[in-house]
Amino acid sequence: VKKDTIHNYFKTESEGPCPSHLVVMCRGRMFTFDALFDGRILTPPEILRQLSYVKQRCDGESEGDGVSALTSDDRTRWAKAREHLISIDPHNKTILETIQSSLFVISLDETKPYSTPENYTNLTVAALTGDPTIRWGDKSYNSISFSDGTFGSTCDHAPYDAMVLVSMCWYLDEQVRATEGKWKGSDAVRRMPPPEELLFTVDEKVVGDINHAKRQYLESTQNLQIVCYAFTAFGKTAIKQKKLHPDTFVQLAMQLAYYKLHHKPGSCYETATTRRFYHGRTETMRPCTQEAVDWCKAMMDPASDVKARRRAMLSAFDKHNNLMSEAQEGKGFDRHLLGLYLIAKEEGRPTPELFADPLYSRRYGLIYSIQVYF
Repeated sequence: VKKDTIHNYFKTESEGPCPSHLVVMCRGRMFTFDALFDGRILTPPEILRQLSYVKQRCDGESEGDGVSALTSDDRTRWAKAREHLISIDPHNKTILETIQSSLFVISLDETKPYSTPENYTNLTVAALTGDPTIRWGDKSYNSISFSDGTFGSTCDHAPYDAMVLVSMCWYLDEQVRATEGKWKGSDAVRRMPPPEELLFTVDEKVVGDINHAKRQYLESTQNLQIVCYAFTAFGKTAIKQKKLHPDTFVQLAMQLAYYKLHHKPGSCYETATTRRFYHGRTETMRPCTQEAVDWCKAMMDPASDVKARRRAMLSAFDKHNNLMSEAQEGKGFDRHLLGLYLIAKEEGRPTPELFADPLYSRRYGLIYSIQVYF
């Protein structure tokens, strides 16, 4: 049976060499350079020199073919376009391997999405729906540098979950704060090769596929509504001072907000990370518990006093915290049942009646999906 396989480029020293190169995309063009020189990691001034070289080349020359737009297309169309791209020139396969094995992609984006410290909407829109010719959709991580000095990130969900990216971005932010945004080391730049441009061989079909992908991307992104604001009235420190978990606080606040708007509970999915286990990914946690609904009703009931509301709230907190702990400890059942369902489908076995039960199906009629908050 022909199967897809997942290759891990990053290994222990005993397993073999790891890639150390980066890919930079700018104005539909692609370049690559190594993050190591003479066995040492490039310093910030040296990285800036390499990125400046790419930027100057792209600003002074014509735009590229924008082959990376193909990665934004429907998966089947992109797979077929990729096979054709390889068939017209073996060097194209080498370029694809260079991109796929790179540490990550750096996108030099000409837009200026910054609004205010409280309003991240334009920045989020630009990061998620920006120019597809300078983003590689299949890449585990795209670091997007906008021309106004702001940054964004996109990632492929397949190899890792959101908390990996959150942890990395948090670390980067801490480093920027610690250095006050200024490099305090040596400004010396070693003599090293400039970035190498990655030039695909394209034909009329590839150009047509690129144009189709751009149109499809534009249509799909225009049908997406994004609003992103920073809540600055108080933060997790104030919540923790009340001996409440910040994530549970936010989840229950959203349950109450939905109940106030629609006068009914809102079915919700929240990610529970299982990363404490080897190769652990996620489990499902469902914040819309009976205790959460009871608390929402108490908050909406004029006859309910403060003490009754507080009791209901603490009960909802306890239920949420316990369910989250169980899910993180591998005691959830959503992923397990999904695995059994898929095995039955793959092996042609009869699907157990449980999966056809109306109540079971209703569990997946989710109103909203949420990531963990800390």
